[in-house]
Amino acid sequence: MDIKKKYLIFVVEDNKMYNQLITAHLSKNGYANLKSFTSGIECIEAVQNNVIPDIIIQDYFMNEMNGLEVLQKVKKIVPNVEFIFLTANEDIEVAVSTMKWGAYDYVIKDNVALDKVVNKIQKIIRVFELERKNKQIQFLVRMVLILLFVVAVSSILIFALDIFHIM
Repeated sequence: MDIKKKYLIFVVEDNKMYNQLITAHLSKNGYANLKSFTSGIECIEAVQNNVIPDIIIQDYFMNEMNGLEVLQKVKKIVPNVEFIFLTANEDIEVAVSTMKWGAYDYVIKDNVALDKVVNKIQKIIRVFELERKNKQIQFLVRMVLILLFVVAVSSILIFALDIFHIM
């Protein structure tokens, strides 16, 4: 399976045209597992219904609630989801606040913002893949250690039985 299709990405943007622009740009870059929402409430409802994203790209200013509120609610349900804010809000305090609450990055909307977002997604996916491989390696190491323990115990038992001429 193509790695870009493996991970579910939510796009949360209340401006329908910009939402479509983001989604089209991601699709053009090979990301096919996308879900688009025009409100934070829709995003939260999807997560509550067990549609679990790996990455959420979202605006900060939205109609019903701001992006930080969405982040806080989603992170309570799915702590490992990564958030990339894509917003026109240049307030440094807002950016710092989102990062404190667990956002991966905060990208200001400009003429290269969508390329920046694609770059951030690639970095997040690399980390996800490294974590997955690390878990596989840890599992294999545990299995080898168990096997070595079984071999050692078996050898000791065979040696003990041989010493006492039981076999």
